[in-house]
Amino acid sequence: MLVEIEYWAAHTLGLGAVWLGVYPLEERVAGVKLALGLPEQILPLCLVALGYPMVKSEPPDRRFNEARVHHNHW
Repeated sequence: MLVEIEYWAAHTLGLGAVWLGVYPLEERVAGVKLALGLPEQILPLCLVALGYPMVKSEPPDRRFNEARVHHNHW
């Protein structure tokens, strides 16, 4: 939920944001802990990178598409 709020806040400031998965890959968890100096009891789940987008893109077309619906098979 917090990441979703962070996306919204970034967007209102004209920033772009992207979610970067950390957990459950141990090498990522260890790298983030080392880079940020996190104590052992803290488990990083993700990072959110913020920045100014190079280009402004339009949101993808998310209208209903029957081809995207699968009933108990692919």
